[in-house]
Amino acid sequence: MTTHPSPELLLAQIAQIKHMERGKLCILRHGPDGPYYNCQSRENGKNFSRYVPRDQLEAYQAAIDGYQRFCQLTEQYAQSVIQRTRSEWASDSKKKKSHGNSSSRRRPNSGK
Repeated sequence: MTTHPSPELLLAQIAQIKHMERGKLCILRHGPDGPYYNCQSRENGKNFSRYVPRDQLEAYQAAIDGYQRFCQLTEQYAQSVIQRTRSEWASDSKKKKSHGNSSSRRRPNSGK
């Protein structure tokens, strides 16, 4: 059985992400000094692209990786909280059923 990280641990990992950027790096064209890049993303329902200077290429890629990691961790966090919620509901439901079926319950005296 694999253990899943706790929601608190996931939040701590999310807090460690220092830079994020949506999108992906794409080569615009090849020039004499090498490729030129842009970062393509979707913002407010529209395609958006911005030029990425070569000296910022690694920082952009790290930020894109940070955003992808953020998405993975938040999905894990949501799944963890959902599982915990469902477990609590199932536990509450079992408590109500076991309490309702208790043999120690007495019927009201009919006064005879």
